[in-house]
Amino acid sequence: MLDLAKDTENSSVSSDKPIVIEVTRGTMVESRHIGAAAVMKIDGAVAEAWGDIDTPVMARSAIKPLQAIPLVESGAADHFGLTDTHLSLACASHNGEPRHVDAVRAWLDRIGLGEGDLECGAHAPTRQPIFESFLRTGTTLTTAFNNCSGKHTGFLTTAVHKGEPTHGYIRRDHPVQQRLFGIYEQLAQCDLSRAPLGTDGCGIPTVGVPLRHMALAMANMANPARLPDARAKAIRRIRAAMNAEPFYMAGTGRFCTRINGTLKDVAQIKTGAEGVYCGMLPTLGVGVALKIWDGSGRASEVAMAAIMRHLGVLSDAQYDAAVTPPVLNVVGLKVGDIRPAASWLGTIAA
Repeated sequence: MLDLAKDTENSSVSSDKPIVIEVTRGTMVESRHIGAAAVMKIDGAVAEAWGDIDTPVMARSAIKPLQAIPLVESGAADHFGLTDTHLSLACASHNGEPRHVDAVRAWLDRIGLGEGDLECGAHAPTRQPIFESFLRTGTTLTTAFNNCSGKHTGFLTTAVHKGEPTHGYIRRDHPVQQRLFGIYEQLAQCDLSRAPLGTDGCGIPTVGVPLRHMALAMANMANPARLPDARAKAIRRIRAAMNAEPFYMAGTGRFCTRINGTLKDVAQIKTGAEGVYCGMLPTLGVGVALKIWDGSGRASEVAMAAIMRHLGVLSDAQYDAAVTPPVLNVVGLKVGDIRPAASWLGTIAA
């Protein structure tokens, strides 16, 4: 098991075949995004890799499907009669659309709690059309609008089921978080006790793990054959829910929703803040983890789509339909594209 106790402050980003996403304006490349990615097998072998996959990266929300495992494995999901909608919502970084918010509120009521028990904080919907509707209607902002409210409701559900305190469930020493650290260690094959530690936007702990080990965790979820039966069964149920109810884990117009809704049983992907993306590809038995070093979400989506196309799980037509739309100006005129650079395509086409 990898020991992450090393100096990361002076880690440098390798330029060896990095992911490069270009943003064009007219005929000129206006911006470039450099990144790294790993595609891993469950035996720890690197199937493919680009750039630096050994510097620790904080996965942020990209490992929410992993964080939903205790909700199912503990028996809490069955005890409270949770459906695919709830499990998808537990994996979500959602838009804060009415269906998301209503589902969170109903779920909290089902377990005998309310929005005041959520410790994720409140923020307005982040997607522009949803935010504009939010302003027009004068809706009161509550914690249910937080894009992580489904994950937090899942944490609370597990705590209630196991008779644990619901207050302070976001602290690292709380049983809810301790379980998650243990699962991440098992699936990623990392010792997290001395890993770089931070606090996520929603308040829970987040740790730095190299992309190769983050992708290994996703590989073990894509192919849980080596895991205990109860854990493997929980993972398969979570993956199925992500495909069955893709709206609830993202929302209208979202890349995650389009891919998970299109590639049923073939792919389950999840975005994270600061340019991170993770994916489970069960038909190939591999996991994917990538990081765009400047934190760009627009680049991470295109990079994930390009890797999936390269691996043969996304057709050219599906790629064109799923990736971020072209660069538009304020009147809606196409003025550029967001695309993989030819130099990177050359490295992944070999």
